[in-house]
Amino acid sequence: MLLVRWKPVLHCPPQGHPRRGFAWPRGPRRSLLLWRPIRSPAPAFLSISSSKFSQAGRARVRPIVRAGLAQTPSLADVENAEILFSETLSLKRSQTVEGKIAVRLDPAGAEEEVSKWRLTIGCNLEGKWTLHWGVSYCDDLGSEWDQPPPEMRPPESVLIKDYAIETPLKRLSSQSERQILHELQIEFDSNTPIAAIHFVLKEEETGAWFQHKGRDFRISFTDYFEVDNSVGGNQGFSIWPGTFDEISSLLLKAEESTSKKDDPDDEDGNVVKQNRCIAPIYKEFPILKEEFVPNHMTVSVRSSDKTDKNIVQFDTDLPGDVVIHWGVCMDDGRKWVIPSTPHPPATKIFRQKALQTLLQPKADGLGSWGLFLVDEGTSGVVFVLKLNEYTWLNNNGTDFFIPIGSVSSTTAEIGSDDIVHEQQAGTETHDVRNSLSPNNSYPLQNKSLEASDPKNINILPMKPQGAQEAKEAVAYTDEIIKEIRHLVTDISSEKGKRAKSKEAQENILQEIEKLAAEAYSIFRISIPCFVESVSDTELMKPAVKLSSGTGSGYEILCQGFNWESHKSGRWYSELRDNTKELSSLGFTVVWLPPPTESVSPEGYMPKDLYNLNSRYGSLEELKDLVNSFHEVGIKVLGDAVLNHRCAHYQNKNGIWNVFGGRLNWDDRAIVADDPHFQGRGNKSSGDNFHAAPNIDHSQDFVRRDLKEWLRWLRKEVGYDGWRLDFVRGFWGGYVKDYMEATEPYFAVGEYWDSLSYTYGDMDHNQDAHRQRIVDWINATNGTAGAFDVTTKGILHSALEKCEYWRLSDQNGKPPGVVGWWASRAVTFIENHDTGSTQGHWRFPSGKEMQGYAYILTHPGTPAVFYDHIFSHYQQEISRLISVRNENKIHCRSTVKITKAERDVYAAEIDGKLAVKIGPGYYEPPNGPTKWVVAAEGRDYKVWETS
Repeated sequence: MLLVRWKPVLHCPPQGHPRRGFAWPRGPRRSLLLWRPIRSPAPAFLSISSSKFSQAGRARVRPIVRAGLAQTPSLADVENAEILFSETLSLKRSQTVEGKIAVRLDPAGAEEEVSKWRLTIGCNLEGKWTLHWGVSYCDDLGSEWDQPPPEMRPPESVLIKDYAIETPLKRLSSQSERQILHELQIEFDSNTPIAAIHFVLKEEETGAWFQHKGRDFRISFTDYFEVDNSVGGNQGFSIWPGTFDEISSLLLKAEESTSKKDDPDDEDGNVVKQNRCIAPIYKEFPILKEEFVPNHMTVSVRSSDKTDKNIVQFDTDLPGDVVIHWGVCMDDGRKWVIPSTPHPPATKIFRQKALQTLLQPKADGLGSWGLFLVDEGTSGVVFVLKLNEYTWLNNNGTDFFIPIGSVSSTTAEIGSDDIVHEQQAGTETHDVRNSLSPNNSYPLQNKSLEASDPKNINILPMKPQGAQEAKEAVAYTDEIIKEIRHLVTDISSEKGKRAKSKEAQENILQEIEKLAAEAYSIFRISIPCFVESVSDTELMKPAVKLSSGTGSGYEILCQGFNWESHKSGRWYSELRDNTKELSSLGFTVVWLPPPTESVSPEGYMPKDLYNLNSRYGSLEELKDLVNSFHEVGIKVLGDAVLNHRCAHYQNKNGIWNVFGGRLNWDDRAIVADDPHFQGRGNKSSGDNFHAAPNIDHSQDFVRRDLKEWLRWLRKEVGYDGWRLDFVRGFWGGYVKDYMEATEPYFAVGEYWDSLSYTYGDMDHNQDAHRQRIVDWINATNGTAGAFDVTTKGILHSALEKCEYWRLSDQNGKPPGVVGWWASRAVTFIENHDTGSTQGHWRFPSGKEMQGYAYILTHPGTPAVFYDHIFSHYQQEISRLISVRNENKIHCRSTVKITKAERDVYAAEIDGKLAVKIGPGYYEPPNGPTKWVVAAEGRDYKVWETS
């Protein structure tokens, strides 16, 4: 999701004829496309390319810091040297374009047609823009949109359900050469009972939505009041009260409302419409749009005639100062080592672990270059690029690696590991001395694989261990199991129950969970892998049966869609192109949208459960997508809507409660207390979903059919687990039945409930809210987790109002479900309902990375929203995932909250990570434990032990 950063600027009303588009304020003309970098980090992508790249940059003068070491070679020294290896990396960095959204309201008719008005909405940024909009009427009490009347809809408008329409903006050419203006004109009659127009802008090419502080634009036309009220309504361009007062004070105000007229006919207190006093307005709001800019870097390895070293040359067209953070590897372990001297000019040592070298500007000012001397005995150079304090470019979450070894070792390295790695990263590799012909084969462990078809190359899932290593791991695991048994015996004995407090017993239970997680992780890495005799399926099969639905504890979940994903009709195919990238970012589980035929295109109103041809794609495309995720090691969750189902036919009373298809149920399958669908089943065991018939899970035939359907989905599609929709609608014990019948790897339920508020302010104590979620998990017998709605809600208030003290409960623990039952808590900050175009409960705008810094460092299973993954947040999210994985943080990790004050929250996790969010100051104490910064961004910082 791209952010709209508001900087209201007052302008004089433009001069000019309204039919000629916007007349911009007079004065010296300048480009409206203002390029400037922002502090948010930019992701780097690599793609195969042998073509020339366009160079972008600017001339600059930079001081060159001399290292004071031995002389390094110049370009003249290496011009004729033999090239041993060359690699071209295609880099894609994000850059911010600043533009504006302009809103203009003025008369549309002749002087006598005073009721005719025109609203013009424009944007001056390049792109394909669409207005997603609706209206509200004077008698509306809520904030829901309605579709505008037909006479108000411009040509090419498309209806969106029953609440909005979408209209494309037209592209116009302004007088200035570089000014591109897109605009839309909406004409209306001020006598119609329309109170306001609501809209958001969408850029179709990127899918980005532009809103006002996470909400809709609202343009109010109302000047009406109730009979008992003496104050008229607001006029003109209005936005919301409260937190938006700062912006509201800058908006132009319309004329004062006319005084209330007596109306003897109005005796019922109805809303009375007064004279319209709509005044012309013109407002501009700056917006920031992230665009990707292509760049490249060429790395060449040359032999040196004067020394026993190799010369590594870097050449890039990246603009500005480019620092290479680099080291060398002495073996295949890819461990960073500081190279021997001499070092290049403008080099400094970074924490005794790596070098940082500022590249030299080219003579033409279009990029930078550098020459590094590397010993011939090294196996390769590893590096990442630093563009500024917050912007780093890496190889899809990993380091760039350039092989320096001999030709034979280099060829073997590429053949066994790096071709698959390069395929996923998208680099183009070319060995100048020994080009790899299509007929070359590589010394792989599996001789049946040929490099002539890189798609056939298969890397073993685990490195084989020796018998002695496996024996030691099993012995260590046995010791852990013995310790668990002692703890269980201790806490279960009558003497132990009497002697230990509740807090002590909780600590013992936490210790048992930690030991179990450690034993399981050792078990997973100690499984022997012999290609000749053991299949992949057997390798991944645990020796003992694990609890169904809970996974390994190290899952990182990706929601693989948003509310609009169905619109293309080929989402499965589009998502398939991103499977390797999602794997490289560190995701282990992906949640796919509901697969069944549905009355609503999003899939949440299922009809024929066995018809898997949906608006997202066909059954075959779905199976192909699942297989693609499995190939890159990602488990797949199906979105199972079990609470309700839409009927095929009406009964004799005209009620839709008779089902068709393979599961041709009648009204006995519907709960009796659903007031809309005349069910003949038993009373509901949960809350009703009023839009469709609620299914009665107490019926044996219903449970039998649903279990058979879920088993069929696992076998036919290949799902590994479930995301369960609206589980508030039926008892968790039925979920236990479904989970035991299908044995999912991982399962999570959507138990959505309202938090506790007093006079509009969120209560600090949310124990009742999280208790309801925990009760549902307990009813499933722990066979499924639940989304931690409590944590999301508390993060909203803590970050939005700068009340970080909320992130600690009265016992000094995390205040959400993650503080009570972390192994079953799936933490998140946004999903298709709360974000995307629905926007039911948006996370505070601009605070998203603080939210991810919290959930990606804390226990529980973190879930990341698709829109955030493929946005300018990608690199920061990727770094946090890497830090989590490197430090083996899992769903049962322990949290020690060290600070929870007004403007800052800090905690230590497993004694390995320290995290701080909020604008306040915090640094972890350096005593026996030394902390180094592992990740940071706006108002958050993460440290790890050195």
